[in-house]
Amino acid sequence: MLLKRAVFGHHCFRLASYRFYSNKPTMSSSASGNITKWHSKDGQFHRQVSSFRDFVEAKPGARFPAEANRYHLYVSYACPWAHRTLIVRKLKGLESIIGVSVVHYLLGPNGWEFASPDDVPGATLDEVNGAKYIRELYFKANPDYSARFTVPVLWDKKQHTIVSNESSEIIRMLNTEFDEFVEPEYRGITFYPEELREKIDEINGWIYDTVNNGVYKAGFASAQDAYETNCRGVFASLDRIEGILAENEFLLGSRLTEADLRLFTTIVRFDPVYHGHFKCNIKQIGTGYPNILRWTREIYQLPGIKETVNMEHIKKHYYMSHTQINPLQIVPVSNGPDLDKPVAKPPSRPY
Repeated sequence: MLLKRAVFGHHCFRLASYRFYSNKPTMSSSASGNITKWHSKDGQFHRQVSSFRDFVEAKPGARFPAEANRYHLYVSYACPWAHRTLIVRKLKGLESIIGVSVVHYLLGPNGWEFASPDDVPGATLDEVNGAKYIRELYFKANPDYSARFTVPVLWDKKQHTIVSNESSEIIRMLNTEFDEFVEPEYRGITFYPEELREKIDEINGWIYDTVNNGVYKAGFASAQDAYETNCRGVFASLDRIEGILAENEFLLGSRLTEADLRLFTTIVRFDPVYHGHFKCNIKQIGTGYPNILRWTREIYQLPGIKETVNMEHIKKHYYMSHTQINPLQIVPVSNGPDLDKPVAKPPSRPY
């Protein structure tokens, strides 16, 4: 049975049309905008810049001071950007400090929707705001909001507003700003150590452009040249990463950093989704990149990581939401390589 749902990748909007001509979005207030038009006239996909960019800080006088049980995460298990925040929340021992709500894997005409876990295992209702859709949170924070309704969202329960919808900044807040409230064993753990920050920022830059976002630029391209350029760019960077991991346990040596976590959420989706659905099919991780596969298994097998990976939500989201790519919504059987296969694991906390 074909489920009739309008979609917009990991970012869905209903009230505004969006044209991808540059890094700065061009918006229209028309409610009839084509929400599946992701590309510019040259067939290239450009991702919208996040709209909410405030920061939780552990210092007096902060607009958003760090407090236990004040902030709440809204995520999708399907979304690699939201997945980053779940991983850092887990590894930093923040489950009792920052709550989480999970949306339905299927992206509909009104954007991300909450669902009962009885109907959609893994999803939740919104117990904080009672919202039916993520979009309601955006309008609660800003009644004049006109961009897309994305996840993750970090919500302030006291000020009733969005702190941030930028995953790269949310994970840095989780990394450092709540140490006062976590158990002693988690204090001081950092995935962005000062001595490695320059290297982390450098490697994040090209991996984001060519791999994290590169798979989307290939998958959502609407012209052959745009697709081929971005697809080949993905694999050039995967080849480069394979070489790095042939010599190092993690991207920057023997220590797990933010750079690894940001890449992991793309790689874990690569064979089951991006290889076929986004046509990034020159090679597979499971058969073509032994060092990346070893690295993926090591991270997946770290305590707490596996439970952040919901392959049912991941596969059903992409294959059932993107009907312009997969109109019959048939979901492939394979989950990719067996990530539970034992490896020579690092210490339980290589960070």
